[in-house]
Amino acid sequence: MLKSNPAANFHIEEDCSLEDFAEITSSVLNEQSVPLSHDIRKNIPVYDIAQLGPSLSDGEARKELMSEWAKVLMSGPGVLVLKSACTDFQAIDDATDAYLRIIEDEKAGSGGAGDHFAAAGANDRIWNSLQKLCEQAPDTFLRYFASPAVDTVCEAWLGPNYQMTAQVNLVHPGGKAQQAHRDYHLGFQSAEISAHYPAHVHDLSPTLTLQGGIAHGAIPLESGPTKLLPFSQRYRPGYAAWRRDDFRAYFEDHHVQLPLEKGDAIFFNPALFHAAGENRSEDIHRMVNLLQVSSAFGRAMESIDRVKMCKLLYPAAKAASDSAILSGEALRAAVSAAAEGYSFPTNLDLDPPTGGLAPETQKALFLRALDEKVTEAEFDRQLDAQALRQRA
Repeated sequence: MLKSNPAANFHIEEDCSLEDFAEITSSVLNEQSVPLSHDIRKNIPVYDIAQLGPSLSDGEARKELMSEWAKVLMSGPGVLVLKSACTDFQAIDDATDAYLRIIEDEKAGSGGAGDHFAAAGANDRIWNSLQKLCEQAPDTFLRYFASPAVDTVCEAWLGPNYQMTAQVNLVHPGGKAQQAHRDYHLGFQSAEISAHYPAHVHDLSPTLTLQGGIAHGAIPLESGPTKLLPFSQRYRPGYAAWRRDDFRAYFEDHHVQLPLEKGDAIFFNPALFHAAGENRSEDIHRMVNLLQVSSAFGRAMESIDRVKMCKLLYPAAKAASDSAILSGEALRAAVSAAAEGYSFPTNLDLDPPTGGLAPETQKALFLRALDEKVTEAEFDRQLDAQALRQRA
């Protein structure tokens, strides 16, 4: 029986119980609860996207799949793997080349970026890799994010109109592991600050964000794939507990790791205790594009110029749409990664609701322009006019 104090509406470090945490994280995944998975490895369900492909475009089948994924992330182990989530290996390779150029340019300019939970110099990090890839190679961005599987898992946890952000993490041989932690929002607050948020906000925080990663190459165990503690997201005071030495020691003794292949994706509840592993290999430079996806109702971590991204992406998207190079689902997935899918905040005097309760979103404008075969110049004009209405 878990200990509780009905009078307490706040979680503080001193009250956290390792015994309760151990009881929760000793759970075992029942295979009958994940009937659409193709394997269970170390308590983590694995889904073969090559076999599930038709389910991603069939309305009812897609809802069934999203329901299963949501349960896995909320009350199940809190993590799932999508095999072959991204099948365009050339797009992944092209993105890798672009990211390596960005890393070199940023090192030359400012010495490179730091990390949240690892020592400086242990890796190379690109903040806002989403916008930077779009600026450097819009056509690569389009093909890279044209993944119905990624779109579906994001919607399964966050609902439609999510906000994509991304940060590349390149860990070289010898790169040390991160410390166990939880993630954004409350995971990025100090223990003192998080203690001021009432318990129900601790429950709310994980539902505002989805953590994920796309493997840019093979990631065997010796290269240090993410360390994970299944079911740890279910421990309610976890945002108060994860900095404690006894919890971190328990994590190190009980975590699991799964190898990944190029194009595989892993997604997990941000309240899951996790940490990047140590790269013990001699020659593997482990690159993962870390996806941090936010609810339309929340605040994303990074400021992104989505108007600029849309302008850069539209010519490539229009060419793909006109020639039917990408399926409708794939094209919408790529647009969803770039464009703002929420109508608010806006100036309702200048930007009133159209045909409903909310004004047209940037994403809706983008997709409508593709359907109507709007020229690039006209699309830019409409985009700027929409942005001006929203800001004025």
